[in-house]
Amino acid sequence: MKNKPRLQKYYQEEINKGLQEKYGNCMRVPRLQKIVVNCGLGKSAKDRSVFDSAVESLKEITGQKPITTRAKKSISTFFLRKGDPVGLKVTLRKQRMFEFLDRLVNVAIPRIRDFRGLDPDSFDGRGNYTLGISEQFIFPEIDYDKVKEVIGMDITIITTAETDEEALELLKRFGLPFTLKKGA
Repeated sequence: MKNKPRLQKYYQEEINKGLQEKYGNCMRVPRLQKIVVNCGLGKSAKDRSVFDSAVESLKEITGQKPITTRAKKSISTFFLRKGDPVGLKVTLRKQRMFEFLDRLVNVAIPRIRDFRGLDPDSFDGRGNYTLGISEQFIFPEIDYDKVKEVIGMDITIITTAETDEEALELLKRFGLPFTLKKGA
């Protein structure tokens, strides 16, 4: 059996116990379900070398091969046909999810230039948080020479929390650096 990731141990030993005192019931404590990493490629999806480079970049970042998302319908204005590749998506669960979150919080986010914190208003109302990253170079796994084009990505952290406040508290305990709200 593989060793548990550091962040997963921390969740089980520290975060879960701290939140259990607050909620009383261990089944009521919010937890991470999955992390979805999504890259829209736009026009560059038609260029095979750029597409393959994006697949390799996402594979190195997440440790898992991405699936290709395809157009659901044709849009003539964008020269898009139904079934054309438009992006890439990776869903991380269990150990890979904790390993990715650990690298995101402790390595990648501190490498963002002029970073002032994550926006606490990016929750969806159901306890899920989405953050956008404009370039993949903040991850140390990326080799500058192999990248054909800079791609951005959306990272969605899906939790079992019922409200945004519960999810915010959980993600703060995981170490995500949120900014203070302007009214607070």
